[in-house]
Amino acid sequence: MSPSREDLLTRLRAESRRYVASYVLFNQAIADHLGLHPTDVQCLNLLSLEPGPVSTGQIAELTGLTSGSATRLVDRLVKAGYVSRVRDDQDRRKVLVHLVPAAMAGFGELWRDLSTGWEELFTGDSEAELALLIRHMRRTTELSHRQIAYLAERPRPAPPVPPAPAPPA
Repeated sequence: MSPSREDLLTRLRAESRRYVASYVLFNQAIADHLGLHPTDVQCLNLLSLEPGPVSTGQIAELTGLTSGSATRLVDRLVKAGYVSRVRDDQDRRKVLVHLVPAAMAGFGELWRDLSTGWEELFTGDSEAELALLIRHMRRTTELSHRQIAYLAERPRPAPPVPPAPAPPA
């Protein structure tokens, strides 16, 4: 007998949590290896997918960060040598964030090294299975963006109160 939909959804929730945790830990390992913050690694990843330079405001939109956090992120990436700030030729009041090609070459080389195992994961998958995975990843990304916006609007919970120390025996 095949598992019920509810059993499959329960298993999917558990595997999803493991998947996300493993990716977060993997991202942390990459960040540690490069001497960067994990958010910085993912920002570079996102910037490498953009067709050209972007503003700090666009980085805030891409990452879901506040404008202040995005500015601090760009400051860290400038200091690390991965990006530069350049005045926009069209609007001199605007500053664009440019990737530094030499630094990004090393970043790309690391991702290419790590992608060999990724590519091998899919060697036995059909085109229909690959299309399903792409659809799933796209929908997950869209949901993530909505959840980030939802969290940004919610008040933060009060931090937990640590338990009082036990009286001496």
